[in-house]
Amino acid sequence: MANQDDSFIREVNEEIRSEQMQAVWKRFGRLFIALAILVVIATAGKVAYDYWRERTASQSGDQFLAALTLAKDGKNDEALAALSALEKDGSGAYPVLARMRAATLQAQKGDTAAAIAAFDAIGKDNSIAPALRDAARVRGGYLMIDTASYDQVVAAMSGLTDGAQALRHSAREVLGLSAYKAGDTAKAKEWFDQIAADKQAQPNIANRARIMLDLIASGAKS
Repeated sequence: MANQDDSFIREVNEEIRSEQMQAVWKRFGRLFIALAILVVIATAGKVAYDYWRERTASQSGDQFLAALTLAKDGKNDEALAALSALEKDGSGAYPVLARMRAATLQAQKGDTAAAIAAFDAIGKDNSIAPALRDAARVRGGYLMIDTASYDQVVAAMSGLTDGAQALRHSAREVLGLSAYKAGDTAKAKEWFDQIAADKQAQPNIANRARIMLDLIASGAKS
């Protein structure tokens, strides 16, 4: 008898749950379907976007390599045209890389002023990642050594020589070379000493700093 009662109670509970589910479905069924469709659409959209981004990035990479090949072959004007197109239509980091490479080509062609201006513009573009902006500033700084005063180079390298900056060694080298060219060997020695004393300085930069320190020392003795 007890078993029959339990069975009856279960059937009643199942019936109640069934009626409740039907009521809920009648009220919210369309909403559930709409949400499910939105999830499917969002998922498909993300997959499509990832595919598009990967494909366009790959295409931009191919265009960048093609431009580098043109430059390597000495076809600088064609390379600049290809890089200019990539700046406008490329994706990912390639437009910025194209700008930097184009500035380098301008320097190689002898248009140092245009190259410096291009690197300066990249360094001031807040839409670009800080690391790339700093790299552009340092690259422009090296070009300024032969064309700008020491004070101008100091202004261009402002903030890059601090101890936390990743490119501090290069920035210090730029300032040391600029000071040496200006005839201020005392200031040049200060910058090269900072490089030589920094254990985190890249070996090639540290070696050049020691060479310059030896050159300054020999000049002071003569």
